[in-house]
Amino acid sequence: MADLKGRIVGAYGKLEELVKNVPGYRGYKEKEVRREADKLLRVKVARGFDEQRRRLNSLAVALTSAGRLGVLVTLDRTMMRLQALVDRIKTASYGYAGLFDAVKVQEKELDALYNFDAALLESVDKVKALVDGIAATQKDEEVAQAATALLETLDEINTTFSRRQDVVLEVPSV
Repeated sequence: MADLKGRIVGAYGKLEELVKNVPGYRGYKEKEVRREADKLLRVKVARGFDEQRRRLNSLAVALTSAGRLGVLVTLDRTMMRLQALVDRIKTASYGYAGLFDAVKVQEKELDALYNFDAALLESVDKVKALVDGIAATQKDEEVAQAATALLETLDEINTTFSRRQDVVLEVPSV
């Protein structure tokens, strides 16, 4: 997080530099920087997954052009699942809590959210490797098997992402 947080702080204007010493503002601004760093990270992750969805779409077009329609159903399901994941990541909570909310989001929880989202970057690489495998296969059965493996991986990623809110609530994983 130091990388993104440092870039955000480095972009402060003169007014922000001036008011950061106002009592109470510094803690508020530090939370905002953490939220913004997490948002930027999630945009990067979503962009990575979306790139793989576009690659799958290109593969589906190529298979259609070649008359290999048998595997399109599985590829289409995979693309829809990937799009749903991208949408969930883009619209995920920023870690805000209202004044009267039962659970207050502190810096520790915001850092945990960032670390959770950073782990998703590894998932992007895993999905990319699976899409590479689909692109490299020649037989329809192999394409279907590789697409099914990708579907299973996307289900795992979605399940893991569903536990994201538990980071804020500090719910132990089962």
